[in-house]
Amino acid sequence: MKTNRVRICYNPEGIGDVLLVELNSSRGETVYERKGDVALIRCKESGEVVGLNIFSASDYFSWPKTNGLVQANGEQVGEIERALHKNGVDLTIEYDPYLHVVVGEVIEVKKHPDADKLKVCRVSIGNGEELQIVCGASNVAEGIKVPTALIGAILPNGMEIKEAKLRGVVSKGMLCSAKELGISETPGLLILPENLQPRTSFEKAMVA
Repeated sequence: MKTNRVRICYNPEGIGDVLLVELNSSRGETVYERKGDVALIRCKESGEVVGLNIFSASDYFSWPKTNGLVQANGEQVGEIERALHKNGVDLTIEYDPYLHVVVGEVIEVKKHPDADKLKVCRVSIGNGEELQIVCGASNVAEGIKVPTALIGAILPNGMEIKEAKLRGVVSKGMLCSAKELGISETPGLLILPENLQPRTSFEKAMVA
C-alpha cells in the first residue's frame, strides 16, 4: 500500500510494550486480525489496513518513547515492515513522504488584506486547476515554480496540510521550503527549475 501517513506511538509506561501505527484515518467501523505479535486494524467496509498494533515491540525496535502519534521516518518504516514479515504479515508499506506534493506555478501574488507579512497567491497545479494559498515566504513571486503541498499531504516534519483560514483568508495548500520538506535548512521557498510542468510529482521533480 502506498501512503504518506505512517504515524507511530510508543509509550511503554502508559500503554505497555506496544507500538501503535496509524496508516490511514478511518471514521468507519474497524475489525481486527491477529497474526503473532501483530494486530492488523482494517476498515470493515473496504478491508483496507488502516493501522497496526505491534506487541512485544521492544523485541523488534529500540525506539525512544513518543509523546502521542508522530510521523515515522523512512528507516522506521523499514523496521516496521521487517517486524511484519517476521510475523507472517504480507503487507508492504510504500512510504512516500512527498505524496500529494507537486510542482506548482505561482501566477499571482497579492498583499494579504490583514497581515503585512503574508501574501495571497494564486497557484496553478496543472490541468487548469488553480489554488488560493496564503504564503509568508519573503521570496514568493509571480512566475516561480515551487513544491506545493496539497490538502492531504503530510510533510516529513509531521505537519498535515488541511484547508485553513489565515487571518481570515482561505488557504488550500502550502508552498514549501527545503526545510519543510526535510531536504536542507535553506530558508525561503525552494525554487524549482522553470522547465518543470505544474502537477509533476515532487519526487519526479527531484530527479529531473
